[in-house]
Amino acid sequence: MAAAAACALASTTVVASQVARSHSRSAATPVATAASFVNSQQLLLSRKPALSSRTGGASSVPGHSPRVSFVTVCKVLKGDIVPPVVLKDQDGKLVNLDKFRGRPLVLYFYPADETPGCTEQACAFRDSYEKFKRAGAEVVGVSGDTPESHRVFKARHRLPFTLLSDEGNKMRKDWGVPSDLFGALAGRQTYVIDKDGRVQLIFNNQFEPEKHIVETLNVLQG
Repeated sequence: MAAAAACALASTTVVASQVARSHSRSAATPVATAASFVNSQQLLLSRKPALSSRTGGASSVPGHSPRVSFVTVCKVLKGDIVPPVVLKDQDGKLVNLDKFRGRPLVLYFYPADETPGCTEQACAFRDSYEKFKRAGAEVVGVSGDTPESHRVFKARHRLPFTLLSDEGNKMRKDWGVPSDLFGALAGRQTYVIDKDGRVQLIFNNQFEPEKHIVETLNVLQG
């Protein structure tokens, strides 16, 4: 998926709906008319909308009324200076992202420690870590796991880079990292940030974790 498409998937919902009703106005049917209105409102609330496309456009449930659309917004965009962030690392120590200024930073958000895709991704970053170092870059992973979980994960897989604990997913929300599977799965999104703290790439791909390494190295080595 293209970086520009990935950037567009932190979602906010804009709902616009109309329920068309046509009832006879005879004096014998006021109760039936009221019941029809209640049922139509319950039907509206029970319908689940389709997610918008990855390009940030609006979508709706085809063939259904009311129509429900989504407008997608990304809070940290390509070209932006990243906002201040201070989080605990795997050792419980506070880390300020500003400490990485002066060199490129690859910052990747992933769903959770010790899950198959996240382990594959972390190990792929590990195996290519020397390439990142030769490009002058540092790698940092971020998820909602605790520092202790990060400590075990880092040690078990011999990860040579820092893992930050975003408990409560505040940073993820502040940066606008989109979720997947109707919000059930935390998004997998990677940022390449230059030495001045400016975003040069945003890459989102949940189900091909190793592509994050390829795409980020292409930018750093290009």
